[in-house]
Amino acid sequence: MAKIIINGGHKISGTVTIGGAKNSTVALIPAAILADTPVNFDNVPQILDVKNLQYILAAMNIRSNFANGDLSIDPTTITESELPSTAIKSLRASYYFMGALLGRFGRATVTFPGGDNLGSRPIDQHIKGFEALGATVTEVGDIITLDATAHGLTGARVTLDTVSVGATINIILAAVRAKGQTIIENVAKEPEIIDIATFLNNMGANIRGAGTDTIRITGVDRLEARNTHTVIPDRIEAGTYMAMAAAFGDGVTIKNVIPEHLESYTSKLLEMGVDMQIGEDSVFIGPSHDLKPVAIKTMPYPGFATDLQQPITPLLFLADGESTITETIYPMRNKHIAELRRMGAELSSLNPGEIKVNHSERLVGATVEAAEIRAGAALVIAGIMADGQTVIENATHILRGYDRLADKLASLGVDLKIEGVDLINLMP
Repeated sequence: MAKIIINGGHKISGTVTIGGAKNSTVALIPAAILADTPVNFDNVPQILDVKNLQYILAAMNIRSNFANGDLSIDPTTITESELPSTAIKSLRASYYFMGALLGRFGRATVTFPGGDNLGSRPIDQHIKGFEALGATVTEVGDIITLDATAHGLTGARVTLDTVSVGATINIILAAVRAKGQTIIENVAKEPEIIDIATFLNNMGANIRGAGTDTIRITGVDRLEARNTHTVIPDRIEAGTYMAMAAAFGDGVTIKNVIPEHLESYTSKLLEMGVDMQIGEDSVFIGPSHDLKPVAIKTMPYPGFATDLQQPITPLLFLADGESTITETIYPMRNKHIAELRRMGAELSSLNPGEIKVNHSERLVGATVEAAEIRAGAALVIAGIMADGQTVIENATHILRGYDRLADKLASLGVDLKIEGVDLINLMP
């Protein structure tokens, strides 16, 4: 099991370049199997999730090659095969193979996906969309079977009961090669959805309205990749480094950022009093003093991202007073609280989805456990701030979502090492 060991108490400084968006990449890779030609991506993050997805592709006789941020996928040799349940269960986003395989073959059999333990995350909205398009859905244990081979997928109107990024993307993947027009209402608006639509449209798909409340898709017979698709920068990674720099930095420049994707987040940092200069595609965070407490409420995009409520928490320890976090997306996203308290932090959650964060004078190193990606990111920041050594166990979770973490932190002056994982191949 991987662990990260941090010797804290050293201020960070320098420049860090943000990688491609994890939440785009894990959907773009399944989306690639819809293509009738080889597909190329660049600015792909070097994370464990990419390797797991490549493993799933290989099970379908799809060749892929990943090096230096460039990923090539050749789906022209795809065969229908049983997907490896271990890899499927290791990441939630493997459920995108349901929509992609349904769009490609008109049928799919997938083990119910795993990923971070964030409480209940049902896929009922995904299934609602697949059934509207004409698929029969059968669940036996943790196996889901989709079948539309009798009559084929046909465009339909789908209104999501709740805003869901996963359901929005999955229905797009299924509908892009369906007959006729599909209209999806009450959709998620995240930048990653626009990224997926851009990739598919550049191959000949007809998707309109990504980034708005309603997406319209006219099915096409063929998708051909004509150029390399550049994955958008990871706004969550950017926000994590911004919090880290504000909490324990002597001046950090964060490059490859789309500031518009982070407006709800940066507004909270500015409200706190963080020294921040926002450029066209970069952000400079200076040393921060006299920070004020804030009230944060996570919301679907363009609101404050649920993936950033944990990484910002260590910064809130420096505020003069009590900050509050209301988690509306995943109320049980609180696995970081007990671990941070081991390090001397003052925070609590009396009710699901409600977190109170108080000024904490001093953090001390401790042995803690990363229960999921963003909780792990909070522990990394706290470890950098803390006096003494922090050992973060179960760190594989963190490596699933943060591009070249060891290299980037070392370049900022963090004293750390990672044990129990091959950082070259990113395989446990």
